[in-house]
Amino acid sequence: MLRTLRAARFPSPILLTRAFSTHTARMAPLRIGFVPEHFSTPLEFAKKHYNLHSQLLPFPSGTGHMVTALQNNEIDVGVGLTEGWIAALGKAQSAKKDAGFRIVGTYVETPLCWAISSGTEREDVKSIEDLKGKKVGVSRIGSGSYVMSFVLADQQGWLQKGESPFPVEVLNTFSNLRDGVNDKTADFFMWEHFTSKRYYDNGSIKRVGEIYTPWSSWKIVAANALLNPENWSHGTNATAPPLKEELEDALVKINKGIKHFEKNQEEAVKYISTKLDYSEEDAREWLKTVQFAKDVRGVDQKVVDKTVNILQKAGVLDEKADPPAMIALSR
Repeated sequence: MLRTLRAARFPSPILLTRAFSTHTARMAPLRIGFVPEHFSTPLEFAKKHYNLHSQLLPFPSGTGHMVTALQNNEIDVGVGLTEGWIAALGKAQSAKKDAGFRIVGTYVETPLCWAISSGTEREDVKSIEDLKGKKVGVSRIGSGSYVMSFVLADQQGWLQKGESPFPVEVLNTFSNLRDGVNDKTADFFMWEHFTSKRYYDNGSIKRVGEIYTPWSSWKIVAANALLNPENWSHGTNATAPPLKEELEDALVKINKGIKHFEKNQEEAVKYISTKLDYSEEDAREWLKTVQFAKDVRGVDQKVVDKTVNILQKAGVLDEKADPPAMIALSR
């Protein structure tokens, strides 16, 4: 997902290699990829108030871009959408390839509300029923905006086995998606509700409907280099924890950032409404809807199982997906 940002606030993701250390004092900063939206506020607080030893690298085009960045050694950790991570892991398993990362944590417990949008003057698109056979705009193939189009089609009974439910137009950024539905490059797109809302309010796009993820919305993944081998970290003879020290330290600091966020909501509103692309009113409304994890470390196997099952039903993944192998740290 994407928003228009104050560009100076966040640097562009860049390729930096790093060496992993077993000693905290000599750690190189972790490169943490994130989507620069309201959900990223606890990450900012973890770095500002609790010395999260990291570079926070924004990926405004979303989870699909972070998948590529992890595989290209451009980031070490990603905070992104559940469906994007699991789709990438499942497709790698189907191709008998190593995705290069695994799931290590749960960031947000609540589902995500995807708003479905079209162009303001698009008389041919007024409701979800009008979307059948229409062209969907997505940020990237494999992104949440792409994966959720399959879930939408499944819910509407439009899926045909072996076929994409909609023609797809890759438009990369939220700005391009908004322009695309107005100039008819695409007919509709899906993006997070509160990120879209200000553009409904100013008349740039119109709301057609909404769809909620059937799973908790945000997960944390880490590159394989941050994970100890399973024969060291699992079973009765384990000699090491599943996560390397620098990753464990980062997750503990993110926990502190979340607690600070929950106890200092006025600071959160100020940050969201002045540094990100949201009104104060929308920031306050969003706070009523979101629940971050009390402890981000680990993921529930049942959540991964459910997500895989739904993505298989929607035709995103095949039967070769192996949910337990996607997880580096279970709850």
